[in-house]
Amino acid sequence: MRQEFVGRSAELRTLEDAFVAETSAFIPIYGRRRVGKTELILRFLRDRHGVYHVGKQTQGPLQLREFLDEAGVALGEPLLASASFDGWRPALAAVVDRWKGRGKLILAFDEFQWTAAASPELPSVLQELWDRGWKQSGRVFLILCGSYVGFMEREVLGRKSPLFGRRTQQILLRPFGYREAALFHPTYSLVDQARTYFVCGGVPWYLDCFDSSRSVETNVARLLLEEHGPLRREPEFLLREELRDVASYYAVLLAVAQGHVTARDISRTTGIGNRGLHYYVQQLVELGYLRRRYPLSERRAAARHVRFAIEDPLLRFWFRFVFPNTSFIVQMGSARAMSDRVRPALDAYWGGCFEAVCREALPRLYEREGVDASFDVGEYWDKECQIDVVGVRKDGWVDIGECKWGAVRSPRQLVGEIDAKVERFPNRRGATICRRLFTREASSAAARKVLPDGVRWHDLQDIYR
Repeated sequence: MRQEFVGRSAELRTLEDAFVAETSAFIPIYGRRRVGKTELILRFLRDRHGVYHVGKQTQGPLQLREFLDEAGVALGEPLLASASFDGWRPALAAVVDRWKGRGKLILAFDEFQWTAAASPELPSVLQELWDRGWKQSGRVFLILCGSYVGFMEREVLGRKSPLFGRRTQQILLRPFGYREAALFHPTYSLVDQARTYFVCGGVPWYLDCFDSSRSVETNVARLLLEEHGPLRREPEFLLREELRDVASYYAVLLAVAQGHVTARDISRTTGIGNRGLHYYVQQLVELGYLRRRYPLSERRAAARHVRFAIEDPLLRFWFRFVFPNTSFIVQMGSARAMSDRVRPALDAYWGGCFEAVCREALPRLYEREGVDASFDVGEYWDKECQIDVVGVRKDGWVDIGECKWGAVRSPRQLVGEIDAKVERFPNRRGATICRRLFTREASSAAARKVLPDGVRWHDLQDIYR
């Protein structure tokens, strides 16, 4: 595993700017599990004075005692560890009062949902302390961090929370994009960096589990197919920690992974009625595990056209290859499962993942090309065609993209395919169409010579540039 800290320069800059400002700071940090929230906080705390507390599923008094132990070490006040306080309010007030150093004292509560569950009064206590002194003092930097996005949005950021309106900034930490994810494996080829992203997405811990000295397939077998692999049961852990009645959620995700992407097909496959299905789908969407997709054109798509896709790459891979083959994997082992059940379908699977990366790359291509108009990026489908990449811009242009992960045997044929799709795209406002080809392989000089005017070719090297 890597020891260096990767990325998060914008988030670190936000924290550092708030630290040197004259006013006190209150910054909630939240995001899904494994996304690197703890690493961000610890990196920020390096060479700074702060009390770092990790919430646990245990009694409130025990957590308060641990907090005071940490405060005693951080402030060089050993008597704090043995002091007796009647609850969080006097304890927190005493810790801040005893801070005599220069600059702000950082109070970082990680996994805040567990501390608040054990001490439900804590959000109100923090609100009172913030309003009655901390805010005006310019000497406190409060960080509340949580992995339950719903809890953080409701109990820290929501209107009904005692802390509503107090935050000075907030950080919703998202998974890395494909270019930052590649930094975890600098010795991999671009193809293997892309394949790793197809499995792990931009979640740092998953990326860290991949060993750059081994092939992508070997890593997949070791991490996801072997009985005690670190990622073998990660999706189970995520779903069981966040949700109840996980069997129904499993059924929905398995149906989508197997290609049943409309509400009608999911309901028919799972046996879940429309009302129940709406609830399960909405929960998965709010957690960032499932995504609603609409055909993108100049007109707003009707609700009946919605399709669903598994948004989280690890869940997508697991429900496609691991969960439905559990019996085979247990009986035959990881090597046989890879050769018989996974490898034969990988190229087609990579192709769908590549389409998503191309859509992710299009805004960066716009930036490099100097496009300053607003835009929407997505895909388009109707009864006659499927378009992999669509960019609808407000400057009167529309980008139509065709993605090809496999070998390109005939550039002319590829151009013919995208031309046919351009003809079927509903270009009602008469926008200028820019055709783009996205391929895994680099295009040769000879291939580029046959490209008509207005066709742009982007290979992996160009996408990752």
